[in-house]
Amino acid sequence: MISRALCLAAHPSEKLTTEHLELTDIPLAPLLDGEVLVRNTWLSIDPSIRLRLGESAPSGYLPPLRIGDALVGLALGIVVESRHEDFRPGDLVSHMHGYRDFAVVSAAAGGLGGAGTLTRIDAHDWPQQWYLGPLGSSGLTAYVGLFEVMGIRPSDTVWISAAAGAVGSIATQLAVHHGCTVIASAGSRRKADHLVDALGASSSFDYHDGDVGSLLAQAAPDGIDAYFDNVGGSHFIAALDALNPEGRVVMCGAISTYETSNTLPSNLFQITAKSLSVRGFRAGSFGHLYDRVRSTVGSRLANGTLIHEESIYDGLEHASTALVDLLNGRTTGKTLCRL
Repeated sequence: MISRALCLAAHPSEKLTTEHLELTDIPLAPLLDGEVLVRNTWLSIDPSIRLRLGESAPSGYLPPLRIGDALVGLALGIVVESRHEDFRPGDLVSHMHGYRDFAVVSAAAGGLGGAGTLTRIDAHDWPQQWYLGPLGSSGLTAYVGLFEVMGIRPSDTVWISAAAGAVGSIATQLAVHHGCTVIASAGSRRKADHLVDALGASSSFDYHDGDVGSLLAQAAPDGIDAYFDNVGGSHFIAALDALNPEGRVVMCGAISTYETSNTLPSNLFQITAKSLSVRGFRAGSFGHLYDRVRSTVGSRLANGTLIHEESIYDGLEHASTALVDLLNGRTTGKTLCRL
């Protein structure tokens, strides 16, 4: 059997373009015991795949892809054929073999920290693709970062970067609902206004409007108590200067550094001087909290107190455009490709 797949055509040295990726026919091996054949229906387009497209990948992360390799990412699909007793044809499942029409998936394999393990999904009355967004990894990341890692308090002034994105938009709303003063930043004036007008942030700014540190100081003149970092780079530097003593930083992404060389901030001593806590995390290590997250986030989606937005691209042939647009800040909310 043959499937189309989006493959790496050339390693980008800086900015990813659609020319670095190509749609290719790949053969699918016959099913072995413990495997299922899945027809993909929704692809999660996430910035983290950019870390694997260069000639090397960060130490401790998944290895870089080779020229000709198919891209991978979280996906939803329908089981077509199964050689595993726990999965039957017609089941809706999530897995990590996205960026292709069909995938042969092992029920035993998973991604980094267990993320992406083949899992049956009972969508109930929810849109299926929400299990890649607010009821999936995006919701889990936002919830874990705020409540399990940061230990958010209603008295906190919290800065959330990339707050119009898949994770940031949920984190912004959860922090607002918790009673926090939320400073939110994004990559356009339209997005920044939306963060206040629709998502409830106390103030916001477009980081293109000037020096990030100065913009943050204007938005939070009394400093911040916590920072939810989706961006890294100049944003992390600004946060270290703005954090109050015993402030906290949670780091789940650093999208600004994925396509550039990453140098250490010159103000790292602020961590010592202010007794700051800085902790990174992988949401995949907290999969046991999915039921709690889906209850919390799902109830707010149901009663309309949490807004979820999507940027949807139709057809595998547009997956490369979706990824490039995401990396360049041209999408809002969860970025998806519908097959």
